[in-house]
Amino acid sequence: MFNFSYYTPTQVVFGRDAEGHTGALVKAQGCKKVLIHYGGGSVVRSGLLGRIKASLDKEGVTYIELGGVVPNPRLSLVYQGIELCKKEGVDFILAVGGGSVIDSSKAIAYGLAEDADVWELYDRARQAKACLPVGVVLTIAAAGSEMSDSSVITKDEGGIKRGYSSDLCRPRFAIMNPELTATLPPYQTASGCADIMMHTMERYFTPNGTMDLTDSLAEGLMRTVMDNAVILRDDPANYEARAEIMWAGSLSHNGLTGCGSDGGDWATHGLEHEMGGMFDVTHGAGLAAVWGSWARYVYRDCLDRFVKFAVNVMGVENTGAPEDVALKGIEAMEDFYRSIQMPTCFSELGIAPTQEQLSTMAHMFHIACGGKKGTAKVLQEADFLKIYEMANH
Repeated sequence: MFNFSYYTPTQVVFGRDAEGHTGALVKAQGCKKVLIHYGGGSVVRSGLLGRIKASLDKEGVTYIELGGVVPNPRLSLVYQGIELCKKEGVDFILAVGGGSVIDSSKAIAYGLAEDADVWELYDRARQAKACLPVGVVLTIAAAGSEMSDSSVITKDEGGIKRGYSSDLCRPRFAIMNPELTATLPPYQTASGCADIMMHTMERYFTPNGTMDLTDSLAEGLMRTVMDNAVILRDDPANYEARAEIMWAGSLSHNGLTGCGSDGGDWATHGLEHEMGGMFDVTHGAGLAAVWGSWARYVYRDCLDRFVKFAVNVMGVENTGAPEDVALKGIEAMEDFYRSIQMPTCFSELGIAPTQEQLSTMAHMFHIACGGKKGTAKVLQEADFLKIYEMANH
Protein backbone atom coordinates (compact mmCIF):
# COMPACT_ATOMS: atom_id res chain seq x y z
CA MET A 1 0.00 0.00 0.00
CA PHE A 2 1.20 3.49 -0.89
CA ASN A 3 0.44 6.66 1.05
CA PHE A 4 -2.47 8.55 -0.47
CA SER A 5 -4.49 11.76 -0.31
CA TYR A 6 -8.23 11.40 -0.86
CA TYR A 7 -10.03 14.65 -1.61
CA THR A 8 -13.70 14.76 -2.63
CA PRO A 9 -15.19 18.17 -1.84
CA THR A 10 -18.26 17.81 -4.08
CA GLN A 11 -21.65 18.00 -2.36
CA VAL A 12 -23.98 15.38 -3.83
CA VAL A 13 -27.75 15.83 -4.00
CA PHE A 14 -29.15 12.54 -5.26
CA GLY A 15 -32.62 11.29 -6.18
CA ARG A 16 -35.91 12.10 -7.83
CA ASP A 17 -36.54 15.80 -8.52
CA ALA A 18 -33.08 16.70 -7.23
CA GLU A 19 -32.73 19.37 -9.92
CA GLY A 20 -35.27 21.43 -7.98
CA HIS A 21 -32.45 22.30 -5.57
CA THR A 22 -30.33 23.94 -8.28
CA GLY A 23 -31.18 27.55 -7.48
CA ALA A 24 -30.54 27.21 -3.75
CA LEU A 25 -27.24 25.39 -4.31
CA VAL A 26 -26.01 28.01 -6.77
CA LYS A 27 -27.12 30.89 -4.54
CA ALA A 28 -25.19 29.38 -1.64
CA GLN A 29 -22.00 29.81 -3.67
CA GLY A 30 -22.35 33.59 -3.41
CA CYS A 31 -21.95 34.15 -7.14
CA LYS A 32 -23.16 37.19 -9.08
CA LYS A 33 -23.80 35.69 -12.51
CA VAL A 34 -23.96 32.13 -13.83
CA LEU A 35 -23.23 30.54 -17.19
CA ILE A 36 -25.61 27.64 -17.88
CA HIS A 37 -23.57 25.39 -20.18
CA TYR A 38 -25.19 22.48 -22.01
CA GLY A 39 -25.12 20.37 -25.15
CA GLY A 40 -27.85 19.87 -27.71
CA GLY A 41 -31.60 20.32 -27.60
CA SER A 42 -32.44 17.40 -25.34
CA VAL A 43 -32.25 19.48 -22.14
CA VAL A 44 -34.58 21.97 -23.81
CA ARG A 45 -37.04 19.43 -25.22
CA SER A 46 -37.21 17.50 -21.95
CA GLY A 47 -38.06 20.65 -20.01
CA LEU A 48 -34.98 20.27 -17.78
CA LEU A 49 -33.45 23.58 -18.82
CA GLY A 50 -36.75 25.33 -18.10
CA ARG A 51 -36.94 23.79 -14.62
CA ILE A 52 -33.39 24.84 -13.86
CA LYS A 53 -34.04 28.40 -14.99
CA ALA A 54 -37.17 28.54 -12.87
CA SER A 55 -35.18 27.34 -9.87
CA LEU A 56 -32.53 30.02 -10.46
CA ASP A 57 -35.19 32.69 -10.97
CA LYS A 58 -36.84 31.71 -7.70
CA GLU A 59 -33.56 32.39 -5.87
CA GLY A 60 -32.88 35.61 -7.76
CA VAL A 61 -29.79 34.24 -9.52
CA THR A 62 -28.83 35.98 -12.79
CA TYR A 63 -27.67 33.77 -15.66
CA ILE A 64 -26.74 33.49 -19.32
CA GLU A 65 -26.64 30.39 -21.55
CA LEU A 66 -24.24 28.66 -23.91
CA GLY A 67 -25.27 25.43 -25.61
CA GLY A 68 -23.65 23.46 -28.38
CA VAL A 69 -21.31 21.07 -26.54
CA VAL A 70 -20.71 17.91 -28.58
CA PRO A 71 -19.19 14.55 -27.62
CA ASN A 72 -15.42 14.91 -27.43
CA PRO A 73 -15.95 18.61 -26.51
CA ARG A 74 -14.19 21.15 -28.67
CA LEU A 75 -11.67 23.78 -27.72
CA SER A 76 -13.33 26.29 -30.05
CA LEU A 77 -16.49 26.33 -27.92
CA VAL A 78 -14.39 26.62 -24.78
CA TYR A 79 -12.78 29.75 -26.21
CA GLN A 80 -16.22 31.08 -27.13
CA GLY A 81 -17.45 30.43 -23.59
CA ILE A 82 -14.47 32.18 -22.04
CA GLU A 83 -15.00 35.32 -24.11
CA LEU A 84 -18.76 35.32 -23.43
CA CYS A 85 -18.23 34.96 -19.69
CA LYS A 86 -15.62 37.74 -19.60
CA LYS A 87 -18.03 40.04 -21.41
CA GLU A 88 -20.94 39.18 -19.12
CA GLY A 89 -19.07 39.11 -15.81
CA VAL A 90 -19.79 35.43 -15.08
CA ASP A 91 -18.28 34.03 -11.90
CA PHE A 92 -19.89 30.54 -11.71
CA ILE A 93 -20.28 27.80 -14.34
CA LEU A 94 -23.30 25.47 -14.17
CA ALA A 95 -22.89 22.37 -16.31
CA VAL A 96 -26.17 20.74 -17.36
CA GLY A 97 -25.36 17.47 -19.10
CA GLY A 98 -22.89 14.62 -19.10
CA GLY A 99 -19.13 14.33 -19.12
CA SER A 100 -18.58 16.37 -22.28
CA VAL A 101 -20.55 19.33 -20.92
CA ILE A 102 -18.83 19.11 -17.53
CA ASP A 103 -15.38 18.90 -19.11
CA SER A 104 -16.12 21.89 -21.32
CA SER A 105 -17.37 23.79 -18.27
CA LYS A 106 -14.20 23.01 -16.36
CA ALA A 107 -12.08 24.22 -19.26
CA ILE A 108 -14.04 27.49 -19.42
CA ALA A 109 -13.61 27.87 -15.67
CA TYR A 110 -9.85 27.39 -15.99
CA GLY A 111 -9.71 29.89 -18.83
CA LEU A 112 -11.56 32.55 -16.87
CA ALA A 113 -9.42 32.23 -13.76
CA GLU A 114 -6.06 32.97 -15.40
CA ASP A 115 -4.94 35.37 -18.13
CA ALA A 116 -3.37 32.71 -20.35
CA ASP A 117 -4.35 30.28 -23.09
CA VAL A 118 -6.30 27.45 -21.45
CA TRP A 119 -5.01 24.94 -24.01
CA GLU A 120 -1.57 25.27 -22.42
CA LEU A 121 -2.93 23.22 -19.51
CA TYR A 122 -4.06 20.36 -21.73
CA ASP A 123 -0.86 20.60 -23.78
CA ARG A 124 1.22 20.22 -20.56
CA ALA A 125 2.85 23.64 -21.04
CA ARG A 126 1.92 24.84 -17.53
CA GLN A 127 -0.07 23.97 -14.41
CA ALA A 128 -3.29 25.65 -13.30
CA LYS A 129 -3.14 27.98 -10.34
CA ALA A 130 -6.85 28.84 -10.20
CA CYS A 131 -10.27 27.78 -11.50
CA LEU A 132 -13.70 29.38 -11.25
CA PRO A 133 -16.27 27.31 -9.32
CA VAL A 134 -18.31 24.75 -11.23
CA GLY A 135 -21.60 23.04 -10.37
CA VAL A 136 -23.28 20.14 -12.16
CA VAL A 137 -26.75 18.89 -13.02
CA LEU A 138 -25.92 15.42 -14.34
CA THR A 139 -27.89 13.88 -17.22
CA ILE A 140 -25.60 11.01 -18.29
CA ALA A 141 -23.99 8.41 -16.04
CA ALA A 142 -20.60 7.71 -17.58
CA ALA A 143 -17.57 9.96 -17.25
CA GLY A 144 -17.68 10.60 -13.51
CA SER A 145 -16.56 14.18 -14.20
CA GLU A 146 -19.21 15.42 -11.77
CA MET A 147 -16.91 14.44 -8.87
CA SER A 148 -13.52 14.07 -10.53
CA ASP A 149 -10.46 16.26 -10.91
CA SER A 150 -10.21 15.63 -14.66
CA SER A 151 -11.29 17.24 -17.89
CA VAL A 152 -10.73 16.15 -21.51
CA ILE A 153 -10.87 18.57 -24.45
CA THR A 154 -10.34 18.10 -28.20
CA LYS A 155 -8.49 20.75 -30.18
CA ASP A 156 -10.38 21.30 -33.41
CA GLU A 157 -7.26 21.72 -35.52
CA GLY A 158 -5.68 18.29 -35.84
CA GLY A 159 -8.26 16.51 -33.69
CA ILE A 160 -5.88 16.47 -30.72
CA LYS A 161 -7.65 15.07 -27.63
CA ARG A 162 -5.97 15.77 -24.31
CA GLY A 163 -6.84 15.51 -20.63
CA TYR A 164 -5.85 17.64 -17.68
CA SER A 165 -6.30 16.90 -13.98
CA SER A 166 -6.28 19.20 -10.97
CA ASP A 167 -8.25 19.29 -7.74
CA LEU A 168 -9.00 22.94 -8.53
CA CYS A 169 -11.75 21.93 -10.96
CA ARG A 170 -13.64 19.49 -8.74
CA PRO A 171 -17.29 20.64 -8.83
CA ARG A 172 -18.75 22.36 -5.79
CA PHE A 173 -21.93 20.30 -6.08
CA ALA A 174 -23.40 17.54 -8.24
CA ILE A 175 -27.16 17.16 -8.65
CA MET A 176 -28.01 13.60 -9.66
CA ASN A 177 -31.52 12.52 -10.56
CA PRO A 178 -31.41 9.04 -12.17
CA GLU A 179 -34.70 9.81 -13.96
CA LEU A 180 -32.84 12.31 -16.15
CA THR A 181 -30.92 9.43 -17.75
CA ALA A 182 -34.02 7.44 -18.69
CA THR A 183 -34.39 8.98 -22.17
CA LEU A 184 -30.86 8.09 -23.28
CA PRO A 185 -30.55 5.78 -26.30
CA PRO A 186 -29.49 2.23 -25.37
CA TYR A 187 -26.09 2.70 -27.03
CA GLN A 188 -25.39 5.78 -24.91
CA THR A 189 -26.42 4.00 -21.71
CA ALA A 190 -24.19 1.03 -22.55
CA SER A 191 -21.28 3.30 -23.48
CA GLY A 192 -21.64 4.98 -20.13
CA CYS A 193 -21.48 1.64 -18.36
CA ALA A 194 -18.32 0.74 -20.29
CA ASP A 195 -16.76 4.07 -19.31
CA ILE A 196 -17.56 3.51 -15.63
CA MET A 197 -16.08 0.01 -15.76
CA MET A 198 -12.93 1.33 -17.39
CA HIS A 199 -12.41 4.09 -14.83
CA THR A 200 -12.38 1.34 -12.22
CA MET A 201 -10.25 -1.11 -14.20
CA GLU A 202 -7.59 1.51 -14.97
CA ARG A 203 -6.99 1.76 -11.23
CA TYR A 204 -7.42 -1.97 -10.58
CA PHE A 205 -4.90 -3.41 -13.04
CA THR A 206 -1.72 -2.30 -11.33
CA PRO A 207 0.83 -4.48 -9.55
CA ASN A 208 1.83 -1.82 -7.04
CA GLY A 209 0.33 -0.56 -3.80
CA THR A 210 -2.91 -2.51 -3.66
CA MET A 211 -5.24 -2.67 -0.63
CA ASP A 212 -7.77 -5.40 0.09
CA LEU A 213 -10.45 -2.86 1.04
CA THR A 214 -9.90 -0.77 -2.08
CA ASP A 215 -9.90 -3.92 -4.21
CA SER A 216 -13.18 -5.05 -2.65
CA LEU A 217 -14.79 -1.67 -3.33
CA ALA A 218 -13.60 -1.77 -6.94
CA GLU A 219 -14.72 -5.35 -7.49
CA GLY A 220 -18.14 -4.67 -5.99
CA LEU A 221 -18.53 -1.58 -8.14
CA MET A 222 -17.68 -3.48 -11.32
CA ARG A 223 -20.08 -6.33 -10.51
CA THR A 224 -22.81 -3.79 -9.73
CA VAL A 225 -22.32 -2.00 -13.05
CA MET A 226 -22.38 -5.24 -15.03
CA ASP A 227 -25.52 -6.52 -13.29
CA ASN A 228 -27.41 -3.27 -13.77
CA ALA A 229 -26.20 -2.70 -17.32
CA VAL A 230 -27.93 -5.95 -18.27
CA ILE A 231 -31.08 -4.87 -16.41
CA LEU A 232 -31.13 -1.58 -18.34
CA ARG A 233 -30.57 -3.39 -21.61
CA ASP A 234 -33.84 -5.24 -21.04
CA ASP A 235 -35.70 -2.62 -18.97
CA PRO A 236 -34.43 0.90 -19.83
CA ALA A 237 -36.97 2.58 -17.52
CA ASN A 238 -35.78 0.76 -14.38
CA TYR A 239 -35.16 3.57 -11.88
CA GLU A 240 -33.28 1.49 -9.33
CA ALA A 241 -30.82 0.22 -11.95
CA ARG A 242 -30.27 3.75 -13.24
CA ALA A 243 -29.62 4.93 -9.71
CA GLU A 244 -27.03 2.18 -9.16
CA ILE A 245 -25.26 3.07 -12.42
CA MET A 246 -25.33 6.81 -11.74
CA TRP A 247 -23.78 6.47 -8.28
CA ALA A 248 -21.23 3.95 -9.56
CA GLY A 249 -20.18 6.46 -12.22
CA SER A 250 -19.33 9.04 -9.59
CA LEU A 251 -17.53 6.62 -7.27
CA SER A 252 -15.53 5.13 -10.13
CA HIS A 253 -13.75 8.39 -10.89
CA ASN A 254 -13.61 10.43 -7.68
CA GLY A 255 -10.45 8.64 -6.50
CA LEU A 256 -12.04 6.14 -4.13
CA THR A 257 -11.14 3.01 -6.10
CA GLY A 258 -7.51 4.08 -6.38
CA CYS A 259 -6.75 4.74 -2.72
CA GLY A 260 -3.44 3.15 -1.77
CA SER A 261 -2.38 2.29 -5.32
CA ASP A 262 0.27 3.81 -7.57
CA GLY A 263 -2.34 5.83 -9.44
CA GLY A 264 -3.37 3.21 -11.94
CA ASP A 265 -2.46 2.22 -15.48
CA TRP A 266 -4.42 4.58 -17.80
CA ALA A 267 -2.91 3.26 -21.03
CA THR A 268 -6.32 2.24 -22.37
CA HIS A 269 -7.63 5.76 -21.87
CA GLY A 270 -4.63 7.19 -23.67
CA LEU A 271 -5.12 4.79 -26.56
CA GLU A 272 -8.78 5.77 -26.81
CA HIS A 273 -8.05 9.51 -26.68
CA GLU A 274 -6.16 9.22 -29.95
CA MET A 275 -9.00 7.17 -31.45
CA GLY A 276 -11.50 9.79 -30.29
CA GLY A 277 -9.40 12.61 -31.67
CA MET A 278 -9.01 11.00 -35.07
CA PHE A 279 -12.39 9.29 -35.53
CA ASP A 280 -14.67 11.13 -33.07
CA VAL A 281 -15.93 7.86 -31.57
CA THR A 282 -18.04 7.61 -28.42
CA HIS A 283 -15.61 7.42 -25.51
CA GLY A 284 -17.02 4.41 -23.65
CA ALA A 285 -17.44 2.40 -26.84
CA GLY A 286 -13.89 3.26 -27.88
CA LEU A 287 -12.56 2.04 -24.55
CA ALA A 288 -14.43 -1.25 -24.91
CA ALA A 289 -13.11 -1.68 -28.46
CA VAL A 290 -9.44 -1.45 -27.46
CA TRP A 291 -9.48 -2.91 -23.93
CA GLY A 292 -9.33 -6.60 -24.89
CA SER A 293 -6.31 -6.05 -27.12
CA TRP A 294 -4.56 -4.08 -24.37
CA ALA A 295 -5.39 -6.79 -21.82
CA ARG A 296 -4.00 -9.62 -23.96
CA TYR A 297 -0.85 -7.60 -24.58
CA VAL A 298 -0.07 -6.88 -20.92
CA TYR A 299 -1.68 -9.62 -18.79
CA ARG A 300 1.45 -11.74 -18.31
CA ASP A 301 3.19 -8.75 -16.67
CA CYS A 302 0.30 -8.25 -14.23
CA LEU A 303 -0.86 -11.85 -13.96
CA ASP A 304 -1.95 -11.91 -10.32
CA ARG A 305 -4.28 -8.96 -10.86
CA PHE A 306 -5.82 -10.46 -13.99
CA VAL A 307 -6.40 -13.75 -12.16
CA LYS A 308 -8.00 -11.90 -9.25
CA PHE A 309 -10.22 -9.97 -11.69
CA ALA A 310 -11.24 -13.16 -13.47
CA VAL A 311 -12.23 -14.90 -10.25
CA ASN A 312 -13.67 -12.07 -8.13
CA VAL A 313 -15.37 -10.00 -10.84
CA MET A 314 -16.06 -12.29 -13.79
CA GLY A 315 -16.81 -15.46 -11.79
CA VAL A 316 -14.19 -17.65 -13.46
CA GLU A 317 -13.22 -20.77 -11.51
CA ASN A 318 -9.69 -20.55 -10.19
CA THR A 319 -8.57 -23.90 -11.54
CA GLY A 320 -5.79 -24.63 -13.99
CA ALA A 321 -2.84 -22.51 -14.97
CA PRO A 322 -2.99 -18.83 -13.91
CA GLU A 323 -2.55 -17.68 -17.53
CA ASP A 324 -5.59 -19.72 -18.58
CA VAL A 325 -7.68 -18.23 -15.76
CA ALA A 326 -6.57 -14.72 -16.71
CA LEU A 327 -7.44 -15.24 -20.37
CA LYS A 328 -10.85 -16.63 -19.43
CA GLY A 329 -11.46 -13.43 -17.45
CA ILE A 330 -10.56 -11.29 -20.45
CA GLU A 331 -12.85 -13.37 -22.66
CA ALA A 332 -15.67 -13.07 -20.13
CA MET A 333 -15.25 -9.30 -20.06
CA GLU A 334 -15.49 -9.15 -23.85
CA ASP A 335 -18.58 -11.40 -23.73
CA PHE A 336 -20.14 -8.90 -21.33
CA TYR A 337 -19.38 -6.01 -23.67
CA ARG A 338 -21.01 -7.86 -26.54
CA SER A 339 -24.04 -8.66 -24.37
CA ILE A 340 -24.76 -4.93 -24.02
CA GLN A 341 -23.93 -4.25 -27.70
CA MET A 342 -20.54 -2.70 -27.03
CA PRO A 343 -17.67 -3.28 -29.50
CA THR A 344 -14.58 -5.37 -28.76
CA CYS A 345 -12.53 -4.35 -31.81
CA PHE A 346 -12.28 -1.54 -34.33
CA SER A 347 -14.54 -3.12 -36.95
CA GLU A 348 -17.31 -3.52 -34.38
CA LEU A 349 -16.73 0.12 -33.40
CA GLY A 350 -17.32 1.09 -37.03
CA ILE A 351 -13.84 2.31 -37.91
CA ALA A 352 -11.17 0.86 -40.21
CA PRO A 353 -7.89 2.71 -39.64
CA THR A 354 -5.17 2.39 -42.25
CA GLN A 355 -1.69 1.33 -41.17
CA GLU A 356 -0.63 4.95 -41.53
CA GLN A 357 -3.45 6.08 -39.24
CA LEU A 358 -2.52 3.43 -36.67
CA SER A 359 1.05 4.65 -36.72
CA THR A 360 -0.08 8.25 -36.41
CA MET A 361 -2.25 7.45 -33.37
CA ALA A 362 0.62 5.54 -31.73
CA HIS A 363 2.98 8.45 -32.32
CA MET A 364 0.48 11.02 -31.05
CA PHE A 365 -0.02 8.96 -27.88
CA HIS A 366 3.76 8.78 -27.51
CA ILE A 367 3.87 12.58 -27.59
CA ALA A 368 0.87 12.98 -25.27
CA CYS A 369 2.23 10.68 -22.55
CA GLY A 370 5.85 11.80 -22.75
CA GLY A 371 7.13 8.56 -24.23
CA LYS A 372 5.72 5.82 -21.99
CA LYS A 373 2.50 4.85 -20.21
CA GLY A 374 1.13 2.11 -18.01
CA THR A 375 1.85 0.28 -14.78
CA ALA A 376 0.43 -3.18 -15.54
CA LYS A 377 3.15 -3.12 -18.22
CA VAL A 378 5.14 -0.04 -19.15
CA LEU A 379 4.35 0.66 -22.80
CA GLN A 380 6.07 2.76 -25.45
CA GLU A 381 5.26 3.79 -29.00
CA ALA A 382 5.98 0.39 -30.57
CA ASP A 383 3.69 -1.23 -27.97
CA PHE A 384 0.91 1.27 -28.65
CA LEU A 385 1.09 0.41 -32.35
CA LYS A 386 0.95 -3.34 -31.70
CA ILE A 387 -2.14 -2.96 -29.51
CA TYR A 388 -3.85 -0.85 -32.18
CA GLU A 389 -2.97 -3.49 -34.77
CA MET A 390 -4.41 -6.25 -32.58
CA ALA A 391 -7.67 -4.27 -32.25
CA ASN A 392 -7.88 -3.50 -35.96
CA HIS A 393 -9.95 -6.44 -37.12
